[in-house]
Amino acid sequence: MSSPAYQQMAAELRAAIEDGTYPAGSTLPKLTDLTQQYNVAKQTAREAIAQLEAEGLVDVIRRRGTVVRTHPARRRLTRGRQVHRDERGYYFDASAQPWTALEPPTITWAPPPRDIATLLNLPDSKEQDVLVRDRLMGDATTQTPLQLATSYLPASLARGTQLAHRDTGPGGIYDLLEQMGHTPLSWEEAVSARMPTPTEADRLHLPKGVPLLRITRTTTSPDGTILEINDTRMSANTFEIGYNLTRHPSAQHPQ
Repeated sequence: MSSPAYQQMAAELRAAIEDGTYPAGSTLPKLTDLTQQYNVAKQTAREAIAQLEAEGLVDVIRRRGTVVRTHPARRRLTRGRQVHRDERGYYFDASAQPWTALEPPTITWAPPPRDIATLLNLPDSKEQDVLVRDRLMGDATTQTPLQLATSYLPASLARGTQLAHRDTGPGGIYDLLEQMGHTPLSWEEAVSARMPTPTEADRLHLPKGVPLLRITRTTTSPDGTILEINDTRMSANTFEIGYNLTRHPSAQHPQ
């Protein structure tokens, strides 16, 4: 069953925004031009633009048109974290340790989203495919989806290796990376939020208007080479980021 015309149109415009065809601050074609370009009714074009606006990708500004939203550089807030390990390999959140893959991972070769390409130091994401490993994680007992986790690995690293296999064996991709000589691995994370795409909302069973909590993890080799970007998304209605606060010496109570 094909998607409605407005969703197909929104998907194409969304992809054009993500790959930089319509950069931040630029204006999309006028509504009348879009109707001709996509051979759709004006109402269909309006619904497609409304979809992108609801996702936070564009702003509809009177007398200016539909403008691709500019997102300012984020200020990183570092939080204390530990990397754990069990018989399945490394994991990064003790509360999520029991979660398992609810379906086999999807393995593709595709250009990464623009923000992921930047983290991978790829100057032109539209011209460079990377290995994309996409997993849906959740409660195995109830089959409740809780998390989407997508790994992006450079083609120069992954092509022709077991990293591109659906079954990467014991320990997963991080054990493989260390077996390939990138040991010890190190990681850093950034936390942000955004609205989900229709596919993400469907896979995570998100009600309309619920944003995603997003954790972007960078895996680095000892020489500083970026080996993987992991993009983890979950419902912001269900999860929050917590951490313990400790006193800096400047915050000691005066005696």
